[in-house]
Amino acid sequence: MFVERLELKHFRNIEHLKLDCSGELHMFVGPNAQGKTNILESLYVLAIGKSHRTRSHRELIHWEQTGALLKAEVSGKESARRLEIRLTPRGKRVLRNGVEQRRLSEYIGSLTAVLFAPEDLSIVKGSPQVRRRFLDMEIGQVSPAYIYHLTRYNQLLQQRNSLLKELGKGWGKQAALLDVLNEQLVELSTHLWIKRFSFVNILSRWAQEIHHSITQGSESLTLHYRPLATVNPGMDRSTMEEVLTQELMLIREQEIQRGTTLIGPHRDDLRIAANGTDLHTFGSQGQQRTAALSLKLAEIELIHQETGTYPILLLDDVLSELDDGRKTHLLETIRGRVQTFVTTTGLEGIDRETLDRARIRRVHQGSITEQG
Repeated sequence: MFVERLELKHFRNIEHLKLDCSGELHMFVGPNAQGKTNILESLYVLAIGKSHRTRSHRELIHWEQTGALLKAEVSGKESARRLEIRLTPRGKRVLRNGVEQRRLSEYIGSLTAVLFAPEDLSIVKGSPQVRRRFLDMEIGQVSPAYIYHLTRYNQLLQQRNSLLKELGKGWGKQAALLDVLNEQLVELSTHLWIKRFSFVNILSRWAQEIHHSITQGSESLTLHYRPLATVNPGMDRSTMEEVLTQELMLIREQEIQRGTTLIGPHRDDLRIAANGTDLHTFGSQGQQRTAALSLKLAEIELIHQETGTYPILLLDDVLSELDDGRKTHLLETIRGRVQTFVTTTGLEGIDRETLDRARIRRVHQGSITEQG
């Protein structure tokens, strides 16, 4: 998959940009706070439908304007696509080939993207919430139905937690409503678990192979999805439903007392280990960075396996975070296969062969000029 052209209006600090994106490698160079990351963010928004940096649409709109426009022409295995997202303080409109997509799940997959930024190191060393978000964002790109079920699950979770709080304070007499919500929670939870188990299984195979190569065979990387409920990937859907139904009954009073849902996909975690050692707790910074890189490269291969096309790769100031060995492995792995957009404060430490095949642009206060 390739982005051929990108157009932005009033996006962050970029007033108006028309960018020819032909070519495999694009590098945006300049000091911090000039707008380099905004370019990569716009591509991510066009792929995912939302930003990785904020939940507020308003923050994406130039502070002097009432709306922003993002447009891209994308070529892939199938015919070319015209993608467009119009942002206002009240929300967004998402269009593909001029036709508005009423649900985000209908739009996802029009452009697939893998983003790797310094904060992605927290996938390994951060909280379970970070790892759940990682799973949700990546599964959604290859399974739009997952986004639909996840959205419904989160809405139901809010409704159920509100009811639990009311019951705990003695304000609600609607215990029967909790049974209804439990049935819905069980159904949606199993949808998410089945997808997560399958995704982690495939991702683990790719990540293990890549990690083995990066570490020259010295480490074996393993991924294990860890639900709080006693479900496992060997269960069928009905068995998972029975298990969760029983466990919800057992903790019913505890949930009412605490006013929150205590088990379900929103409480699960992903264990990342090297040679059997949990990297979150015991991994060195080098091990954690290598594992994060392996996961990101595995994402690329997984998306290609599931969709038949490679995603675009967005490297946001990440080269400076990697040592020469990891940097070389990253650049060699993607060479000739993946269209890549890179931001960096300088070109030092990047090999001449990479620079010769790159289109290099300088960024200054939201303005972009191509380097000859």
